[in-house]
Amino acid sequence: MKRIQVVTMGCSKNRVDSEHLMRVLQERGYELVPESVDLASGGVDEVIINTCGFIQDAKEESINAILEAVEAKQAGLVQKVSVFGCLSQRYRSELPPEIPEVDEWNGVLTFDTLGRVLTTPKHYAYLKIAEGCDRSCSYCAIPMIRGPHVSVPMEQLVAEAKLLAAQGVRELIVIAQDTTYYGLDLYGKRMLGTLLAQLAAIDGIEWIRLHYSYPAGFPEDVLRVMAENPKICPYIDIPLQHSADKVLSMMRRGVTGRETRDLVSRMRRMVPGVVLRTTLIVGHPGEGEAEFEDLLDFVRECRFERLGAFQYSEEEGTYGAIHYKDDIPAEVKQERYDRLMELQSGISLAYNQSRVGTRARVLVDSVSADGILVCRSQTESPEVDGEILVKSDAKDLVGQFIDVKISGADEYDLIAEIPGQARNDE
Repeated sequence: MKRIQVVTMGCSKNRVDSEHLMRVLQERGYELVPESVDLASGGVDEVIINTCGFIQDAKEESINAILEAVEAKQAGLVQKVSVFGCLSQRYRSELPPEIPEVDEWNGVLTFDTLGRVLTTPKHYAYLKIAEGCDRSCSYCAIPMIRGPHVSVPMEQLVAEAKLLAAQGVRELIVIAQDTTYYGLDLYGKRMLGTLLAQLAAIDGIEWIRLHYSYPAGFPEDVLRVMAENPKICPYIDIPLQHSADKVLSMMRRGVTGRETRDLVSRMRRMVPGVVLRTTLIVGHPGEGEAEFEDLLDFVRECRFERLGAFQYSEEEGTYGAIHYKDDIPAEVKQERYDRLMELQSGISLAYNQSRVGTRARVLVDSVSADGILVCRSQTESPEVDGEILVKSDAKDLVGQFIDVKISGADEYDLIAEIPGQARNDE
């Protein structure tokens, strides 16, 4: 039986593609080797690398993974190296001559199968509801790589979610390049709210979390469904990218700074207690000091519970690379990034400290080596947000919900206790 290892680079959308591929390989009789297994162990016959080609750092990580697999092949530890995904789709003519040791190059692959081999803990899974993107943001190469937006039929998504629930999944994380666009191509209107309601009706699914929303045309019925249905986490991952009109226009985002601020206010009004995660870009062409100060003011006003940032990276073939000059010095980008993240650090700390003394229902993700339960509430998403750490003598709680009381906080993580449980340090 051939032993195959699938290595996934990049985002959670890539992870879902790999999980579907692994199910196909399993059905064909191959033995799947966990990604954590070192190639030097000699326990892998073939490596398949699912690459990312979004920004320069991600491209370099994918290239390094390919080169590592090629070295293992040259050392006789691996028989075959195959590559697919965004990087090989984007550079399908340039890469093969540069790395001829790779046996098989493929572009983006999709799989017509509901079944998956989960690479997440068995109690949560990502549900990809669409492929591609119809947006034309100046900095983004995804439409070139993945093509136009294509929604997955609702009945197929519900069927997949039911299969996941039957396997023990309790939390669904809904993802796409733009989840708010869901349904326009199939049904002639945005159907994300309807989809969320149908997913929430599935027995066994307890939490549904929304990632990768887009501000322009955000469907308000999603906010109503979120406010009314306790299964849908009051959590929205919505990359806003900037707040200054000049930069937003040059980014081709389709919204103004005022519309962006109004949307954030509407979300907070319609979904009391909603947690907002956003991503911002500093150093995009057109961002002068005044525009950057507008961005800092925006963050001070909105006080996002979660925030990440990138420095602008010019990507060949994008609108920005063709039409703009990347003329903001690297040291200025770094200085602005540092100022932004220092501001956010204080906001994040204040938010976490405000939760001390409150109670929360949490999902136990894992147990650390020293016996600490690593948990999340509805306001923390796996892999990108902080964690709630709980001391407990119980070791069999992974995948279960428990009630805790928050007792401490830092910028990223929270400390909590199980009410009524005797503390070991008392």
